[in-house]
Amino acid sequence: MKVTRKPPGYVLASIVCSLGGFLFGIDTGIIGPVTVMDDFKGYVGNPSPTVHGLIVSSILIPAAISSFFAGRLADALGRSRSIAIGSAIFAAGAALEAASVHIAMFIFGRVVEGVGEGLYLGTLIVYICEISPPRDRGTLTTAPQLLTTLGLMTGFFTCYGTANIASSFSWRLPFLLLAGYGVLFSAAAFACLPPSPRWLTLRGRADEAEKAWENLDVAAADREKIMDQQVNTESVVVSETDTPMTNIGGAGQRPIAPSKTKKDNLLEVFATPDARSRLFLAVFLMGMQQLSGIDGVLYYAPLLFQQAGLDSNKATFLASGVSAIVIFAITIPATIYADQWGRRISTILGGLGMTATMFLMGSLYAGGAVYAGTGAGRWVVIVSIYVFAVIYCTSWAVSMKLYTAEIQPQKTRASATSIAHGSNWVSNFLVALFTPSLLAKSSYGAYFLFGGCTLLTALVCCVFMPETRGKSLDDIDAAFRKAGRGPPRLGVTGGLKKWVGMMKGMSVVR
Repeated sequence: MKVTRKPPGYVLASIVCSLGGFLFGIDTGIIGPVTVMDDFKGYVGNPSPTVHGLIVSSILIPAAISSFFAGRLADALGRSRSIAIGSAIFAAGAALEAASVHIAMFIFGRVVEGVGEGLYLGTLIVYICEISPPRDRGTLTTAPQLLTTLGLMTGFFTCYGTANIASSFSWRLPFLLLAGYGVLFSAAAFACLPPSPRWLTLRGRADEAEKAWENLDVAAADREKIMDQQVNTESVVVSETDTPMTNIGGAGQRPIAPSKTKKDNLLEVFATPDARSRLFLAVFLMGMQQLSGIDGVLYYAPLLFQQAGLDSNKATFLASGVSAIVIFAITIPATIYADQWGRRISTILGGLGMTATMFLMGSLYAGGAVYAGTGAGRWVVIVSIYVFAVIYCTSWAVSMKLYTAEIQPQKTRASATSIAHGSNWVSNFLVALFTPSLLAKSSYGAYFLFGGCTLLTALVCCVFMPETRGKSLDDIDAAFRKAGRGPPRLGVTGGLKKWVGMMKGMSVVR
């Protein structure tokens, strides 16, 4: 009789944690279709492109602001509690949207939803990164992205199914379902996610950390690899009631003398050159991830397909749903093989590929080759939208969030990752707010703008982005420290030589 082994606890915890990406994906999938539903447009009063962008983007600035403080909350209360609180706030915002009686209440619901989204979304990656052995870290930390694409597909087809309801329930039902999903995820995060052993160790709670490792089924040898960076590189600050010490897989304990005040620790992500250089790289990458135009495609897929010649809501919703299926399908192998593909090479090649598709679509519109209802140009644009999404999901969607979290020093990882996600939210807001206006005033301007951003990012990554695939967090930290105190300035030969040396030193482990 064949005995089926249960997956390790850290895998199950990562899957539960990744359901937060499902929530984010559903919201992204429903807001675009909802805003072009006839009943919703009547409810709002046939909004202008600017108001359309404001409705969609109103979630993003609150998410950016709360994201900046998410690391502080995660450090104070723990990763799992922070995730549970954020998702509960998110659910409350979705419920307000579903129950809104005027557009101001709807926008307020999106603001509340954004606060919760910013609190929990960035912390997901930090939590998974901290509980995963190096060999599984890439695959597990990209799982939220896979669940995001599943949520995106679910959101599009939910709207496809409700669009023909002859009442406001056509757009209220998707948000009502989203609120229910949010409540379930919050409860699951609170009940099923053990505290991060790294966080417990930093708080001096060694016995609880040992129990958490056991609940996560992480082997002693893997615990040592995961905790090495903390032991070798950190002086930590804990509360007055805690005893500061480190614990390697329960094998032993040794005190660490706290060397900084809490205020110093909060500002260390900016004050320390070593941490600051990695923060700036992470902020740039996460900001440019959105300036690639991916959320312009996801939020406004129905609008893009309408502009390309699909003139009915049913056709555009179906085309949007098909794009979500393609994205979800391609994200599965991208997630499975995340640790087999280099972060650096996939980021650079992905950027060049997205540049080519954006410039192609922009050129077709600029040259007048796209005509509503006729002409081959519109089909090239429709196919290019799919191609762009596929390239993004196999490259930037996989590499950037993982890279942003894994290059940070442990003592500033939560804060730095949250700040980087704040940059992501801000650029996402700009894309969501201005894309409808850009498309209305210039059908090709948005495509050239996004293509220019992806090209710039690919060029910057050629110079400043070292490879980290296959490296333990300790090895990554040591390589950055060895390379110098900060990234070189363009044109400074000595600085470039330093980074070239670091890239060679961090070559792919085979």
